Amino acid sequence: MDSLEQAEKDLARLEQQLMSLLDTCRKLREENSSLQSRQETLVAERAALVAKNEEARSKVEAMINRLKALEQS
Repeated sequence: MDSLEQAEKDLARLEQQLMSLLDTCRKLREENSSLQSRQETLVAERAALVAKNEEARSKVEAMINRLKALEQS
């Protein structure tokens, strides 16, 4: 095999590696985008749950205060 054939084989191998790398990069970009979207959704859900929890806590505290007031009267 002469050096030209070897260079062509090396070039073909590098081209294949590059295509594989580009495909991996594309997949990682898609996965990253999906994960960022999911994170935004989870952050919004968490904020809603924290607000709901705080509202429930306030209602329970108000009920406790009303019960204490009833006990004292």
